[in-house]
Amino acid sequence: MKTRYPIYIISKGRSESRQTSNTLERMNIPYKIVIEPQEFVDYAAVIDQRKILVLPFSNLGQGGIPARNWVWEHSVSEGHEKHWILDDNIRQFARLNKNKPIQLLSSSGFAAMEEFVDRYSNVAMSGPQDFGFANASSQRNPFSVNTRIYSCILIRNDLPFRWRGRYNEDTDLSLRCLKAGWCTILFYAFLMDKKTTMKMKGGNTDELYKQNADFDGRLEMAKSLQRQHPDITKIVNKWGRWQHSVDYRGFKNNKLILKPNYCISKELNEHGMKLVSIRGNTRP
Repeated sequence: MKTRYPIYIISKGRSESRQTSNTLERMNIPYKIVIEPQEFVDYAAVIDQRKILVLPFSNLGQGGIPARNWVWEHSVSEGHEKHWILDDNIRQFARLNKNKPIQLLSSSGFAAMEEFVDRYSNVAMSGPQDFGFANASSQRNPFSVNTRIYSCILIRNDLPFRWRGRYNEDTDLSLRCLKAGWCTILFYAFLMDKKTTMKMKGGNTDELYKQNADFDGRLEMAKSLQRQHPDITKIVNKWGRWQHSVDYRGFKNNKLILKPNYCISKELNEHGMKLVSIRGNTRP
């Protein structure tokens, strides 16, 4: 199954690990990796140069925001209606089957999410949930509506917004869309296995999330979002660290709107997925 929309990975300082790139290579999914010019030689040594896009700037000290906005405009310039933007620390993607994440080895999961989202006229952002929020003991619907979307995001190009700030940009953009009346879709039927923020070298770890006696990166992240959205955000200490807590209940009236004359087929569509056993593991 081919994806409908382009997939971009924004990456910095991770030419050696390149987890998301390796993941998409295994799944045979086309993508572009977006890097700063000073790192071209390092990335070109391990990735096909045709898959590399070089930014016209470097080391701006603003985290991934400039790169994210550049990607958005690049997608618009190529005439796309939407684009995927992925962090560079995703180890695998999976389909949730009988409450168990089964590793995906093709683009069918992306294609299924795209097809579902494209039924509706008012979905601003969508993407898969993280493994850690879909444990085997919990019962989940295939998707959740009107919450934050992060790390692997399908975005409408015609939104009247762009990325901003330094921290929690995924949550901030999700909230601005929701406050404007748009909907978001967070899939539990499809999942991503993402390396925990601040646990991996490169990216924004040193630039934005440093920890020392004079600066708590996690606390600053929480404060930043509270300043942007003080009406629905509070700061809490959970699991021994500072975090933001957002109240999404006010967006329950943002309803999905099916496109006019769109007919949802009653036939089962697995998008080419088949459950197979590989070296004792069950994978679609």
